[in-house]
Amino acid sequence: MLHAEWTKFRTVRRWVSGMAAAALTLVLFALLAGASSNQQGSPPVPTGPDGGPVTDSFYFVHRPLAGDGSVTVSVSALDSSIPKGPGDLRPGIVPWAKAGLVIKASTRQGSPYAAIMATASHGVRMQDSYVNDTAGPPGPVSPTSPRRLRLDRSGETITGHASTDGTTWTEVGSVRVSGLGSTAQVGLFVASPPAVGGGGTSVSVSTATFTDLRTHGGWAADDWAADPSGDTWTGTQVGAESPTFAGYPDNGSGSVTRSDARFTLTGAGDIAPAVRDSLPTGGHLRDILTGTFAALIAVIVVGTLFVTEEYRTRMIHVTLAASPRRSRVLVAKAMVLWSVTFAAGLVGAVLAAPLGERLARGNGVYLFPVSFASELRVTVGTAALLATASVLALCVGSVLRRSAGAVTTVVVAMVLPYVLIAVPFMPASVSTAVATVTPGAAFAVQQTLVPYAQVASNYTPYYGYYPLGPWSGLAVLAGYAVASLTVAVVLLNRRDA
Repeated sequence: MLHAEWTKFRTVRRWVSGMAAAALTLVLFALLAGASSNQQGSPPVPTGPDGGPVTDSFYFVHRPLAGDGSVTVSVSALDSSIPKGPGDLRPGIVPWAKAGLVIKASTRQGSPYAAIMATASHGVRMQDSYVNDTAGPPGPVSPTSPRRLRLDRSGETITGHASTDGTTWTEVGSVRVSGLGSTAQVGLFVASPPAVGGGGTSVSVSTATFTDLRTHGGWAADDWAADPSGDTWTGTQVGAESPTFAGYPDNGSGSVTRSDARFTLTGAGDIAPAVRDSLPTGGHLRDILTGTFAALIAVIVVGTLFVTEEYRTRMIHVTLAASPRRSRVLVAKAMVLWSVTFAAGLVGAVLAAPLGERLARGNGVYLFPVSFASELRVTVGTAALLATASVLALCVGSVLRRSAGAVTTVVVAMVLPYVLIAVPFMPASVSTAVATVTPGAAFAVQQTLVPYAQVASNYTPYYGYYPLGPWSGLAVLAGYAVASLTVAVVLLNRRDA
């Protein structure tokens, strides 16, 4: 039966041409996506120690620390402002606004660091290497409830402590930071990530108040009292060489003021892994494989015709006469169709991904790095997505027995979710639901981006963040295909050909 169905498929030229067109569409769209993207002259994207893209822009008041030492400070206020209009900054809540102590190899963006900080809504945190985040004591800071923070260096080991009274200290975390060098920059910082809400983001600025600053160890002066002038402390806007990533409103900048032993720092930006909507020039592998949309239509048409043509020409009578067990006919068709579509999709995706990526990078577009395993999963998953969609079309065609109705039904079920996900102004709840319960959930197999709990962002399918895992999303489509195959088998056994 498999041989018979394979013979039928390969001897119908338009079916073979349709599969070839699906593969070619993946390649052509990838070339178009790579060639049409042009970000030449855009600021370079900072990368962290692991090579991944980072956001590294904040206001830093620092001094060099030679060798081991520690620094202690009290954070007594952290307030944020969000622009409501040109030149109009109003108080607002930025949950991940942060202020505290940081040790950093240099003021170069992407250099190794570790920090202990108070946040607006997530308590005290210890963060390092841009992607690591450890929770400490909860609660916001205020003049009546300050947080004392301490950062200790011993070689490459950095330890963060927090206290509410300066007497009882809680260790928040201890991390090993490679690449700090013998002399590192240590001091106060404030950062204010974009405020997320209403389906978009807006820049924000935060101001923090620091008191009782003390240093010990390899410093020019052992503590604040021995350095009353404060001349050895330098205020620097990290990320100033890349204004695109600075994160300030128009004509804004960071600053520091000092009154006796009190520092007041104002700054924007963040120290965190970069996410999709934080990089204006960033893209990812899914953007290269936009041809999946057109290839889907091609394989849906072929999958439908593979069975409806037999009903139209009444050749189905001959097929069923040769195999009285009707269910075997439909299963054999599904196996042949899935295999042929998978092979065509795999060839197209294998060629499309590297060609499109090379063109995009040549045009100055930053692409989020993808491991070999992830790229292999996306390539194989795209082929499996197309193959499973073709089987769904076959089953719907067997149920409806009409090409036009079956093609329309499956296109609406598969392509409409793709279109809804691709609309940037679609409410997050709608796009998330579409990417969870419809056959369009299978597009999750193309995701390569990672959401981070410590970074507020628009983690929606439009930006490449799906609610389901890659294989879980594909399993949703497979469930629809299996259910449709079951219905088709039952109806084929119950009614006349």
